[in-house]
Amino acid sequence: MATTAPTGSPLSQPSLTHPPPPRKVTTVKALSELPGLSSIPSIYTFPKQTYHEPVSDTKEPIPTIDFSLLTSSHPGQRSKTIRELGKACRNWGFFMVTKHGVPERMMKAIIEVCREFFELPEEEKRGIGGKHVLDPIRFGTSFNESVDEILCWRDYVKIFQHPEFHSPKKSPSFSKRVRLVAREIIRGISESLGLEKDYIDETLNLENGLQLIAANLYPPCPRPELAMGLPPHSDHGLLTLLIQNQIGGLQVQHKGKWVNIDPIPNSFLANIGDHIEILSNGKYKSVLHRAVVNNRDERISIAVPHGPALDAIVSPASKLVENVGNPPAYGAMKYKEYLELQQGTMLNGKSCLERIRNGD
Repeated sequence: MATTAPTGSPLSQPSLTHPPPPRKVTTVKALSELPGLSSIPSIYTFPKQTYHEPVSDTKEPIPTIDFSLLTSSHPGQRSKTIRELGKACRNWGFFMVTKHGVPERMMKAIIEVCREFFELPEEEKRGIGGKHVLDPIRFGTSFNESVDEILCWRDYVKIFQHPEFHSPKKSPSFSKRVRLVAREIIRGISESLGLEKDYIDETLNLENGLQLIAANLYPPCPRPELAMGLPPHSDHGLLTLLIQNQIGGLQVQHKGKWVNIDPIPNSFLANIGDHIEILSNGKYKSVLHRAVVNNRDERISIAVPHGPALDAIVSPASKLVENVGNPPAYGAMKYKEYLELQQGTMLNGKSCLERIRNGD
C-alpha cells in the first residue's frame, strides 16, 4: 500500500532537498567551432550597460620604458628612467617595456606552444590539472566557472613557473628570462617610491616569489557585442608582463575611459598589481582592464604575473606611512590568502582589494 508523506516532510518537497544538477560547461573553443553558430548561449551574455561602455579615442600614448636604460651603468640614464617608471605607475599603471633582451623568437615560440595546447582534444586538456588556485597546473574556461554567474568567452591554462617549475613539456628558458626582467622592473619601482632598491625584493621574498604563466584563448565570437573575454578587473601580485599574437582586444581604464592597447611586436605590456597598490599605500594603483572579443580572429595572450612568496605578508611599507604621516590604507594579508580570496569570488573589478582597505 502506498504511503503519503506528511506535509512539510522532505519526501513531499523533493525540489527543496535535492540541489539542481551541476551545469555542464564546455570550452569556448568547442562552442565556437559548432557548425553554423550564429548566436551565443545566454550564459555568455553580459549586461550591456555595465560592461560595454564606449572606448575613448584618446591619442595619449601609453608610456614606454626602455629596459636597457633601466639597467644602464650610467647613473644619469638610470635615474631618468626610474623617474619615468614612477610617472607611468602613477598616471597609467600600464606601460610598454622595450629592449628587454628576451629574444623575439622565444616570445613567438611560447605563443605557438600555447596555441598547440589549445588545439588538443577537450578531454585531454580537462585531464591535465586541478581546480584550486594553488594547483600548479590548471585548465579551465571563463574565470572561475564554478562561481561565475555569467561565463567569459575565454579558455585558459595556468602553470606555476617559480619557485618550482611546472610544465607539460617545455623548458623553463622563457620564464627565467622574463623573471629577470620583472625583478629589475620591481627594483626600479621600489626606488621610484623612495625605498631601497631591494626593499620589495627582500621584504616580500621574491627569491621564492610566485611566477606563473596564464595563457588565454579568445576564439572568434558570433556576437562580440554581447560577450566579454574578461570583465573589468585588476591583477593580483606585483607586476604582470604580457605578450600576445598581433590581435587586439585588451582595453585599459585611463582617466575614467576605456582605451584600446594595441600590441607592439617584441615588447612586453606591463601592469602593476594589487600588491604594489598595497605596498605603496595607494600611491601607485592597480588599474582596471578588460578583454573584448571579435567575430573574425582568434586572440592568444600570455600573461606572466609575478608576486610575493606565498607566505609573505603584504602591508603598506612602513617608510611610506611613517615619513608621509598618513595612516595605512590597507590591512596586512598573506599573499596566499589573497589568492584564495580572489579564487572564491567572481571577477568583479577591484572587489578583493576593497575588502582589505582600512576604514571602509
